[in-house]
Amino acid sequence: MSQADKLYRNYFLEYASYVVRDRAIPDLVDGFKPVQRRIMHTLFEMDDGRFMKVANVVGACMKYHPHGDSSIYEALVNLANCELFIEKQGNFGNFLTGDGAAAARYIECRLKPFAKKVLYNPEITEYVDSYDGRNKEPVLFPAKIPVVAIQGTMGIAVGMSTQILPHNLFEVLEAEKKALRGKKFTLYPDFPGGGIMDVSEYDDGRGKIAVRARLNASDPKKLVIEELPYGVTSDALIESIEKANASGRLKIASISDFTAEKAQIEICWQRNVYSEDMVDVLYATTDCEKKISVNPLVIVDGYPKAVSISEMIRFHAKHLVEVLTAELQNDRKHLEEKLRARTLERIFIEERIYKEIETKKSAEEVREAIVAGFVPFDAELGGEPLTDEDIERLLKIPIRRISLFDIERNKEEIREIQGNIDTIDHHLANIVDYAESYLTELEEMCDKETFRRKTEISSFQTLNARQVAVRNMDVRYDPATGYIGTSVKVGEPLLKVSPFDKIFYMKTNGEYRVIPVEDKTFIGTEGLFYVNYGDKEVLANEVFTVIYRDKIRDKSVYQIKRFRITSFTTDKMYSVVSGPKAKVKKMSIWPSAVITMKFKPGYGYKILEDTVRFADFPIYKSPSAAGQKLTGKELQSLSIRQTKDTSTSEEAAPSLLDGVDDDKR
Repeated sequence: MSQADKLYRNYFLEYASYVVRDRAIPDLVDGFKPVQRRIMHTLFEMDDGRFMKVANVVGACMKYHPHGDSSIYEALVNLANCELFIEKQGNFGNFLTGDGAAAARYIECRLKPFAKKVLYNPEITEYVDSYDGRNKEPVLFPAKIPVVAIQGTMGIAVGMSTQILPHNLFEVLEAEKKALRGKKFTLYPDFPGGGIMDVSEYDDGRGKIAVRARLNASDPKKLVIEELPYGVTSDALIESIEKANASGRLKIASISDFTAEKAQIEICWQRNVYSEDMVDVLYATTDCEKKISVNPLVIVDGYPKAVSISEMIRFHAKHLVEVLTAELQNDRKHLEEKLRARTLERIFIEERIYKEIETKKSAEEVREAIVAGFVPFDAELGGEPLTDEDIERLLKIPIRRISLFDIERNKEEIREIQGNIDTIDHHLANIVDYAESYLTELEEMCDKETFRRKTEISSFQTLNARQVAVRNMDVRYDPATGYIGTSVKVGEPLLKVSPFDKIFYMKTNGEYRVIPVEDKTFIGTEGLFYVNYGDKEVLANEVFTVIYRDKIRDKSVYQIKRFRITSFTTDKMYSVVSGPKAKVKKMSIWPSAVITMKFKPGYGYKILEDTVRFADFPIYKSPSAAGQKLTGKELQSLSIRQTKDTSTSEEAAPSLLDGVDDDKR
């Protein structure tokens, strides 16, 4: 590898790693991509309890995010629409219709208390320099819940992508409680637009799901779409419905969209079309049903890794214990510092140690006097010597506070602080119980209606358009022009077809072909012998009998061939006879028949009439098989009579195809 190749390879790997870690893939710990984390950090810095212009938030966030205001604005709108951490005011768009949010200068947002409860604790958060070194930004928030599983995410990086579906907040918190106790749990997605979902292939977030719109077909002539499948807007759904209608799969008289806060698309049907008959067709041919593949890729310890939903929950149950333990220990440390300060203050004033420093003339003498004054009280201070900070804090106590010092109030504060320390010690000793109660507290902070389950879990068979296609188009053949198709207006209807069918036809000259359903297809003016659906199972049940005249060893003989058509290639022309001089005399699809041959007199034939049966000849699996000799004599006439079975009883019937003698062609 050349030096230049190595250089480009390293550059590409650096770029790919940057895109994966710093742009497209969320981290498992806090569930955020970098831009989302920087937005939340900016909101924590700016938060004063009041709404802020989104434009201001975007501008402030640009101190941390090096990719411009557009990406920040879009990410903030998406975060706000999750309604988990950000309260919004103004037009933030409509995911049902696909309408975008208003400009950043017109809309406002602010943090919810829930966000600080779940994410914010600067004392246990690691910070690094921002991209320009002027500010500090968090590496990760110490999130106490699996944010990425609740909000869901989608991202495309170099050579990889992530697709995690949103889950119900209350169900996730309950699952995290069970994970704390080591119990089993099962989680399935929940979408803000509702709909119906089949999770039989979800595979713990690593498989796929099928989602359907909720249809109201109670009115036979008007169907209402009341909930949309995840990821489909009302405009996109209507476009797919109109496309299916244009192709003839649906028969719509009108379609109206009244979607606003809730989805409402009304479809009125044409005459003789009813809602209950169109439900499956809508699911099969439009975006009323979709399949969504899932790829739960997240950053774990700095590297991308596919993590199942249950693994995410178990990780965060363990992580919750670690974060709460760190917070409790940090709070205990602060309480101990406060307890020591109150104790020092009480001793300093109650024992009048401050009087000992009144006559001292240097700072060193003052320090020595204070240290000496606290020697008898080492036991109350836990044996810890006074520090310079302790002494500095005591010297800053104002005279007014000393003169008004309330010993009983001080003791009450000390008892209260000690009680809080004992409570923390109890929580640390029973950390799982405390973590469970913490999750319950989070549940009580959330609105039950906002975060109720909206998507119904059901089981249904995924349909394709072919399964529900309605055969409502007539196929006709015009012998004058040689065209066959659904738009041909001349001739009797031959078949009822759908757009997904194929047509098999065999002409009177023995040529046959399978073609797709089209408006018009030219097949020639020779005339049709047989038309059916171009399905192998259908054709394999038919037995074709062909009597044709062929030239064998300089002598013209009549051949008979019986066969089935078990294989074919669409649009390829075949023939049941081979050779330029082979010509079809008669064709039949009767299962059994008697052939009567009358020979021309004057050729010296002793017997001028003979009969044979279809059953006397074998049935081949392919029309390309060689025929068998029927007769070498010149025929005056040839007729076929259908029989009900292979016995001698006969039923007179006209021939399906009356051929003409070769010399008259």
